[in-house]
Amino acid sequence: MFAYALGRAFSLVVSLAVASVVVFLVIEVAPGDPASYMLGVNARPDTIAALRAELGLDAPTVVRYVRWVGGMLTGDFGTSYAYRSPVSEMIVERLAVSLPLALYALVLAVVIAFPAGIFAASRRGRRGDVGVMVATQIGVAIPNFWFAMLAVSFFAINLGWFAAGGFPGWDAGIVAGVKALTLPAVALALPQAAILARVMRSSLIDMLGEDFIRTARAKGLNRRQALWRHALRNAMIPVLTIIGLQFSFLLAGAIIIEQVFYLPGLGRLVFQSISQRDLIVVESVVMLLVFAVIMVNFVIDLAYALVDPRLRSRR
Repeated sequence: MFAYALGRAFSLVVSLAVASVVVFLVIEVAPGDPASYMLGVNARPDTIAALRAELGLDAPTVVRYVRWVGGMLTGDFGTSYAYRSPVSEMIVERLAVSLPLALYALVLAVVIAFPAGIFAASRRGRRGDVGVMVATQIGVAIPNFWFAMLAVSFFAINLGWFAAGGFPGWDAGIVAGVKALTLPAVALALPQAAILARVMRSSLIDMLGEDFIRTARAKGLNRRQALWRHALRNAMIPVLTIIGLQFSFLLAGAIIIEQVFYLPGLGRLVFQSISQRDLIVVESVVMLLVFAVIMVNFVIDLAYALVDPRLRSRR
């Protein structure tokens, strides 16, 4: 197990190193100069050069990359070009919105998907199964920002149950904060719940066709008992994989939803930083999200090894 974990950790480090190079180079080749953007079109060349030197943009690309990576390893993400404040503080402040939103959406997705997937699998080929599959197909096909606009129109504008946007801050109370995140979380959760429900259904159906389920049925268990006692637990491995990947997606992919609801999260921070050419913020946030995705995959790999000892002998 130790050798397996060590191998996966080495893969994690290599993946992070490659990802940091890709992220840095992709953002570096993007058109536009932060100094020119900050000073405006009428700025003098010597003034732009002085600002570039102050921001460290005049250093060679390799030197700036080493400084950036070295700073991240020590917890120093640099200073924002536009706001002139530490990027780490900006990320922590915005993460206080994005992380609860991602967790809230993930919980909603699981709460919706698990009963729907189990219900569909237990009624394979019947009307209930067809109804769930149609609903999940619609959920997969419709983008989450469309759900967001529908939610704002119905629950915020027509019924007035929720605010149409904004976030009062956690200082206003947990209830106020959760209420402000409810509609965005629902909009994020519905497409993910549709995917998760389909995976749950497929995994359960595969398990119900296994030999050990037929043995359990031969011993006197009915289909429902075999599903709940034996099939469900064994069907959870691919489902847990999807849940882990969905959390990474919900944390990294909420840019449009945060724009729709004017939430001060990481997604909105990235969007604003791109429009302001605040490259150091974009690089740091994207790298943080890449780290979250790779770390989730690392934890899932270790969980697999604990569940299935056969994986421990693989390299």
